[in-house]
Parts: sequence; structure tokens; C-alpha cells
Amino acid sequence: MPQNEYMERWRKLHGRRLDHEEKARKKEAREGHKASKDAQNLRGLRAKLHAKKRHNEKIQMRKQIKAHEERNVKTNDEKEPSEPMPAYLLDRNNPSNAKAISSQIKNKRAEKAARFQVPLPKVKGISEEEMFKVISTGKKTHQKSWKRMITKPTFVGPNFTRRDPKHERQVFLRIRRLGVLRIFANEVVFQYQIHPSYGFTV
Repeated sequence: MPQNEYMERWRKLHGRRLDHEEKARKKEAREGHKASKDAQNLRGLRAKLHAKKRHNEKIQMRKQIKAHEERNVKTNDEKEPSEPMPAYLLDRNNPSNAKAISSQIKNKRAEKAARFQVPLPKVKGISEEEMFKVISTGKKTHQKSWKRMITKPTFVGPNFTRRDPKHERQVFLRIRRLGVLRIFANEVVFQYQIHPSYGFTV
């Protein structure tokens, strides 16, 4: 037996404690109280990790419950009759397609919800070379290149005031680029694609 399985070896040789089942049952019963206490008292990163873990557990539990519900549909499917049936009797005694119907309802709901969703375009990251233009300075040599000029439209907020270039290295400069500063964030215009059922785009 491998050396790291010494606990299993001990269990095989000597058995478990006489109250092992009782202790295991009590420990399992306490887990809910412990989780509740942690959820109330944890702070910071530990709280975030705990919340994420509980969130994932609940998702798995809901999926499992839903799978069990779909699996437990009663099916009284009989063999196909030899003679043809009239149309008004075709849907009788045939609940085996309950799963298919439920998925069909889900798809319809998703389509309905998609009509009212506006897909926002994903904003790609801009490299520093593209965003900041290097400006070389210096009386004769022009070898100093710590100054930067912003070339893209930038949201600065209504309370923005400039600082002098000495204290504002690699951010904004005295170069008057007021054309690219935006006080309000909604000045950026997107091209929206509306759901096809509406028949138009914005």
C-alpha cells in the first residue's frame, strides 16, 4: 500500500470509532450554520471568494433540480395504433414530449427577450502608442521625449482642471487639445442593430 494512504490502512486494520456515523451526521448538520455565519461575518477578499463559491453551488443545484424535474415526466407512451387516428385524438395520452415542449417554450422566451436587447459594441483596447503621441522637446537636441499628447477623445468629467506639464507627465500637457476632451460621456455615438422583427436600424 502506498505510504500516503496510511489513514485508509489504519481504518482497514482497526475500523472506525463507534460514534463515527453520529459525528458525521452532526458535522453535516452544522455546515449550514457555519456557511451562514461565514456569509455574515467574512470581509474583503474572503467574502468575495465565499460568495462566488456559494453562487456556483446554487447554480449547480438549480441545474440538477431542473434536470430531475425534466427526467421525472411520466410517460404513458403506447405503441402506434395500426389504424389511423383522427386529428383531434392525436395529442391524447402522449406526454413523453414534455421535455421538447419545455425547451420550445424556453426558446420562445429567449427570442422574445432578444427583441428588447440592444447589443452594445465591444470596446477594443487601445495601445499606448496609439493613444499618446510622443512629443520630443529640447532647445537644440530635441532628445527629451517625456511629453505626451493625447490623440483620442477622452472623458474627463465636469470638474476637470489642467495642471502644468511639469506635474502632469505622461497624462495631459499644456498643448491645447480641447477638441478631444469630453465633459459628458454620452457624446460617443454607437451604431445600434435592432432586432429584425422591428425592421429598422438606428
